[in-house]
Amino acid sequence: MAKKDPYAALRIKEFNIFLLLRFALVFGWSMQFVVIEWQVYALTKDPLSLGIIGLCEFLPAFLLAPFAGHIVDKKEKRNLFALCIALFSLISFALFWLTSYKVESSWETHTILLGIYGLVFFGGVLRAFFGPTIFSLIGLLVPKKIYPNAATWSSSTWKGANVFGALFGGLLIAWIGVHYTLGIIFLLVILALLLVFLITKKPIFNKDINESVKKSLKAGLNFVFKDKVILGALTLDMIAVLFGGAVAIFAVFATDVLDAGPEGFGILNASLSSGSIITMLATTYIPITKSTGKKLLISVFGFGVFMIIFGASKLLWLSVLALFFSGVFDGISMVVRQTILQLKTPDEMRGRVGAVNSMFVGSSNELGALESGVAARIFGAPLAVVLGGTMTLIIVVIIGFKNKPLRNLDLRKDIETYEKED
Repeated sequence: MAKKDPYAALRIKEFNIFLLLRFALVFGWSMQFVVIEWQVYALTKDPLSLGIIGLCEFLPAFLLAPFAGHIVDKKEKRNLFALCIALFSLISFALFWLTSYKVESSWETHTILLGIYGLVFFGGVLRAFFGPTIFSLIGLLVPKKIYPNAATWSSSTWKGANVFGALFGGLLIAWIGVHYTLGIIFLLVILALLLVFLITKKPIFNKDINESVKKSLKAGLNFVFKDKVILGALTLDMIAVLFGGAVAIFAVFATDVLDAGPEGFGILNASLSSGSIITMLATTYIPITKSTGKKLLISVFGFGVFMIIFGASKLLWLSVLALFFSGVFDGISMVVRQTILQLKTPDEMRGRVGAVNSMFVGSSNELGALESGVAARIFGAPLAVVLGGTMTLIIVVIIGFKNKPLRNLDLRKDIETYEKED
């Protein structure tokens, strides 16, 4: 096998443009998530309201994902991505406008909350299309032999944008307030919209225009559920996010457990993703294609361990440290999963597989937010996180024993095959 170039994907101009626009988009998206969570909790002082935000985004994202995958496979990816970004800019502007009003009564509070929930729901509709569109587009920007390297840089860019987006979201709330922070987010989304047109249109591989929606959806679901490796990888990440995640209730920890204020809220959000910086540097040099399955299992297990430590901590520095290492393991898990999906998915099915990935993982973020909010209301935030992390560990062990193809997965042969084809 030829010597690996850790910067192979970065030598492709359009992939660099994609990384830049994705950074701007996710940076703004992460800031918006932080601002919405903070504003809603400030208005209600109820952790359940944070769970409702997750539910509002989960329902449309989950229910529409299969249909979105069908559409993505039939459409040109660049223009579809541009349309999604343009619609997302409308959400950002609407939030900016909505927060310009001063809340002076319970009726106004209720009205603003309904407006936020409605916009989050619309965002969930777009989320159904964003996931499969981005997944499909990445596969068209780089040759197959450097998919692992592209997945590493793409995932690290996403996580890095989360780091700085979450950090600056919390800081800007304290410095300039919610309203003007949302104005900055709108400008970032517009920047991403301008950048996407620097990427050329891409070919459509699924040319079966007479294929019915039912047949198309069935083919995508059958492909995923019959492949134990892909199904196992998606299930692991879904469980980690659903039970092990605690992002939705960070506002509760910052306010009521750690007494850290908005600055601490931003730091907590950033800490979870900041471990990805280490992941980015490491995975570009250290191959993840060797013993791939074992690395995925270990990374999800490690994520669960450090989330338990976070839930039990009463000290800000220990909480930040635990979230940092959770981010390291989460970053590794994300890179490995994306590499598996990119290498194992045929070009003509990328939209549908990306949609199933969104259903398993992307939507579980929102469902996990609901679970966290409900659990925090019943058990209190610290115990809810500890129980969720424990559940993650149990399920990782079960999948590790039951799913032998995933446990023994090694992607080096797949890479060698693509190198020979080129």
